[in-house]
Amino acid sequence: MSDRLLPTTVVGSYVQPDWLVDRDMLKAIVPPRVRAHDIWRIAPDQLEEAQDAATLAAIHDMERAGIDVITDGEIRRESYSNRFATALDGVDIDNPAEVPGRSGRPILVPRITGAIKRKGPIEVRDVEFLRANTDLKIKITLPGPFTMTHTAVDEHYGDDEACAMALAEAVNEEVRDLFAAGADVVQIDEPWMQAKPEQARRYAVKVINKALDGATGTTAVHMCFGYAHAVKDKPNGYSFLPELATCNADQISIEAAQPGLDPAALDALQNKKIIVGVLNLGDENIETPDIIAQRIRAALEHLPADQMIIAPDCGMKYLSRPVAFGKLKAMAEGTAIVRAELEG
Repeated sequence: MSDRLLPTTVVGSYVQPDWLVDRDMLKAIVPPRVRAHDIWRIAPDQLEEAQDAATLAAIHDMERAGIDVITDGEIRRESYSNRFATALDGVDIDNPAEVPGRSGRPILVPRITGAIKRKGPIEVRDVEFLRANTDLKIKITLPGPFTMTHTAVDEHYGDDEACAMALAEAVNEEVRDLFAAGADVVQIDEPWMQAKPEQARRYAVKVINKALDGATGTTAVHMCFGYAHAVKDKPNGYSFLPELATCNADQISIEAAQPGLDPAALDALQNKKIIVGVLNLGDENIETPDIIAQRIRAALEHLPADQMIIAPDCGMKYLSRPVAFGKLKAMAEGTAIVRAELEG
């Protein structure tokens, strides 16, 4: 991580431009679990070059905004999870199943019809491209094994924990390769721990630890209540959070701004660095730096400054680019206010 006090980062995604994706279609299928090829406006033979150009724009925005640890904006992804999950052996994406999503609406998900295996690197080129185009610290995200288990229909293992452990093996192979390719931080996204707390208490920490085994850099786990675009009313507390104190990740990433999270929830994770969401992505209005500073000060009442990392809530891809950039810039400026106060 950045050596600065209160380093800033993003959760993962940034805005994909209108010329690259059909944003109305993207918003209508939040988030796709199987492939959603139709969202791309660019012909397949030119798509990678177009995604590279849009990724450069996202990198430039994050640098201009003053962010310390950046991602590639997940510009090449249709969702945070399906780029990785649908690239594995044993996963049938051509004949999907339909299940209730977190919002209650039916969604199409992959079927697991055989032994899960990773055929080869999936996001390594993403890291290599990001590393080659910025001097800042870089982070890359992967869908977590617990969440992938609960966003698929298992027709092979017959046991959700066994399925999750097989997915954790595949994630672990990718994690090792991502660090070897130059990632400073690898983050596993596990939003479904919040949606399935009973199952999470049984085996989520076990599969996270398997996924992160042998990691050679900084690791993080992200948990949220769902994208602001799709989930308007969020609880002010997590159903599964203190349990993550025993996982092997160095950092825990949580939403705090839109849900109005009670900062006392941070007390349970004193042995971790916490990525605290201070941008409400359910509000198109750009926060002032003073509002950001107030949110950081509230969190500092429960967590030492050297354990805190500042970030948005998740789901920036659903904002307009001017709003997303404005929010990131305000976040950096608000953080600078508090940093100056702490450094005297």
